[in-house]
Amino acid sequence: METIRQILANTKTIAMVGASPKSHRASNQVMHFLLAKGYNVIPVNPYRAGEQIHGREVVSSLADIKEPIDMVEIFRSSAEAGEVVDEAIAVNAKTVWMQLGVINEPAAEKAEAAGLQVVMDRCPAIEIPRL
Repeated sequence: METIRQILANTKTIAMVGASPKSHRASNQVMHFLLAKGYNVIPVNPYRAGEQIHGREVVSSLADIKEPIDMVEIFRSSAEAGEVVDEAIAVNAKTVWMQLGVINEPAAEKAEAAGLQVVMDRCPAIEIPRL
């Protein structure tokens, strides 16, 4: 829990991979929550690039983000998490956060080996109130 507390306290910019404009989707609800808590959340979705989600412009990939990324939050399948981790390493993100149900041990090990902090199978919208 202390690691999660530290990550959330030191994170300012979050790239949300798999962000959805659909209000019933978990990524949409979590993005709204994080924005309300003061985080700078950048939605990443190649199918929605150029659109807006909660007033934030959607980008196609992590490489399209022009500012330092503290955390990459993954709302993709466990199988797709490895590719997102590769992108997170390439853009020098500090943390990779795999959402509830997203579990990919090899990707987590790769991220840790590259110096990133890793949280897996958790939701910041659940952890923040708990802390």
